[in-house]
Amino acid sequence: MKLYYSPGACSLASHIALLEGGLDFELERVDLKSKRTETGADFNVINTKGYVPALVLDSGDVVTENIAVLDWIATQSPRLGLEGPLARTQLLQALAYISTEIHKSFKPFFTGASDEDKAKAEMYINKRLRWLAERKVGKFLFGNQPTVADFYLFVTLRWAAKFKVAIPEGLVVLQIRMMDRPKAQSAIEFEEMPAKQTRSA
Repeated sequence: MKLYYSPGACSLASHIALLEGGLDFELERVDLKSKRTETGADFNVINTKGYVPALVLDSGDVVTENIAVLDWIATQSPRLGLEGPLARTQLLQALAYISTEIHKSFKPFFTGASDEDKAKAEMYINKRLRWLAERKVGKFLFGNQPTVADFYLFVTLRWAAKFKVAIPEGLVVLQIRMMDRPKAQSAIEFEEMPAKQTRSA
């Protein structure tokens, strides 16, 4: 299978999850402005939505939207999910919260909005991060082992640090723990390298 990603985008969460899950996959970088991949393919043909992540399975099926991609990875590598009768529901609940309440709220920072709009977004993001910090039950969101939700949250915490959005203390610690994980380091280092041809992971 192949993950289409763009450096710094939320697809980093899927990249980390695939590595943490020990799955075999390839990577191909996407220029989101030109909609071209590093091998020259038209990304709009691969994902008509035009954004990452896009995970092309060995069957040829394409999974898009970070929530769906991360959920699929967790079903393939159950240790990246949760246990219990409501496990998948709880995980999807966390992924949806991170996507709709935190991820989307960074839009003013990425689109060059006014300082006023950025200030409003910062207050909103900080409030939503505090809500998560107050409910964290271990070293990570759901305990002492990370789930795909932690990988997604980690990406948004990197954005918060980049744009100087205040991060609650409990999540600062989570961010450090994630950054200390070899797979996270590997994904970040790979994505920060200059664009090259498709590589296997």
